[in-house]
Amino acid sequence: MQTNKDWLPGPRADLIAMAKDWLGILSVTTPPWGIPAAEVEELQSLTETAEELLETAKSSERTEVITAECKAAFEALTAKMRSIKNHYFLSPPLTDVDFISLQLKPKNSTHSPVPPPTDQAEADISRPGEHLIMLHLRAVAAPSREPDPHRSDYGFRIYWGIMPAGGATVENATGTKRELVKIPVSGEELPHSKFTRRKKELLDFPQEDRGKTIYFCIRYENAKGEAGPWGPLFSTIIP
Repeated sequence: MQTNKDWLPGPRADLIAMAKDWLGILSVTTPPWGIPAAEVEELQSLTETAEELLETAKSSERTEVITAECKAAFEALTAKMRSIKNHYFLSPPLTDVDFISLQLKPKNSTHSPVPPPTDQAEADISRPGEHLIMLHLRAVAAPSREPDPHRSDYGFRIYWGIMPAGGATVENATGTKRELVKIPVSGEELPHSKFTRRKKELLDFPQEDRGKTIYFCIRYENAKGEAGPWGPLFSTIIP
């Protein structure tokens, strides 16, 4: 379906012709489409007014007032047609034939499958303040192949884990903090994660974590939550 910005014809005469087509169709299809008679009557009135003012504006009787009234009439007609389309034409029982008769494009019922991501993701790091880390998320450059379709790389899953100097105690490793006992070698070892669609993500850590090492690894996910390959593991000190 075309968007609200591009489905209406450009020239005013074409808009009048389209409105008249709608009126002709709605005069016999109003009951099954559930469009109130008052809506059709208002469309009829707005169409007639716009057509009359357009004819006057094109004649020798044209004045600045007529021009302004003509502009306002077409704005009102456009608004009414958009309202009818949005409220009554975007759901069943309209068929493709109905859409074509209304000079609208039929709905596209074919949904292309969204494959899992194949791109890798990584991030640059900035430190905007104490115990704050900003991740600037991006794809790992892969010049040897085409990038994923946009829908595959729907967002980023950020994984992280914090390790104090010398490794975590058993209590902190098994408790709610789930700190790291040793340096991780892959993203699977990182206990925390969050999903974001932003390209910049600010992480705020407790004051007592300042000076500890934090490890990150990032993966792309599509809208179904299917993950791509792990990106590179990287680390920094919590400021």
